[in-house]
Amino acid sequence: MDKYGLIGFPLGHSFSISYFNEKFQNEGIDAVYENFEIPDIEQLKEILSVNPNLKGLNVTIPYKEKVFAYLDNISPEARAIGAVNVIKVSHNGNNIKLTGYNSDVIGFTRSIEPLIERHHKKALILGTGGASKAIRYGLKSLGIETLYVSRSPRQGVITYNDITPEIIKEYNVIVNCTPLGMFPKIDYCPPLPYEAMDSHTLLYDLIYNPDETLFMTKGKAQGATVKNGLEMLLLQAFASWEFWNGIE
Repeated sequence: MDKYGLIGFPLGHSFSISYFNEKFQNEGIDAVYENFEIPDIEQLKEILSVNPNLKGLNVTIPYKEKVFAYLDNISPEARAIGAVNVIKVSHNGNNIKLTGYNSDVIGFTRSIEPLIERHHKKALILGTGGASKAIRYGLKSLGIETLYVSRSPRQGVITYNDITPEIIKEYNVIVNCTPLGMFPKIDYCPPLPYEAMDSHTLLYDLIYNPDETLFMTKGKAQGATVKNGLEMLLLQAFASWEFWNGIE
């Protein structure tokens, strides 16, 4: 039986384990997906040695960058983004080869692309944490200029206080990469001049719980197109499966 899994620490509720085990059961695939909660990335070696049937891993915090040192190959996207969240494990006799990929950028671009229209030229990326680099990479691949927004100013980053109605009109794609509005704190949202939004505005929230965040609700009230991160999550899972079972 083939094995797949997730490495990270700590691991609470995992979308991947329920998604993949359900997929394996429904499609009659002889495989299992496990969570490997490891307090040290060095334990990846042990996971590989005691699971000779391991074919692939997902990677979550805090190891998306630390895992680079253990990989034999890294995809151009993952290298440019600086984060790996999918590993293909290839076996050749006693030799194990690890190839790192990033499914964030694929999940995001496939999800947002149908909503992009000709007037969408520039985007604000709210937050500078984990996923924001992949979001930036994905938007650039779609021909959209990007600008980071954070609470603290630095080179190439503006603050929420800098966002005027004029900027909202110019940067009419806004992607929320922050946890603001995530369950259970559903009464929070990024501080933006929502009244400046209109039918040309596109709001994309990486959060998927709740289904509609306050960020989305306030934009929708002004006529904006809105979308949450659930489809991105599903597309990331599809991409993981493609990476694990595709031809290198």
